[in-house]
Amino acid sequence: MKGTIVDIAATLAEIKSLSIDERIALVEAIWDSIDAETENLPLTDAQRQELERRLAYHLANPDDVVPWDEVRAQALARARR
Repeated sequence: MKGTIVDIAATLAEIKSLSIDERIALVEAIWDSIDAETENLPLTDAQRQELERRLAYHLANPDDVVPWDEVRAQALARARR
């Protein structure tokens, strides 16, 4: 990790001390950092076909969507059970 030795167990212990909302925000931030670095990676043929299939479905059914706020709220509710 770029010259840094990370104690995974200690890091996980620290992460577990965060609230669920804070952990979700952390995961989102980590994902965004990965996304920024992998933006130019080529897609496999299977990935490209799946994206094309999903886009075609969306274009044929533009009202068949669930807003992000609703998805997130449902995920948080499940996580709190």
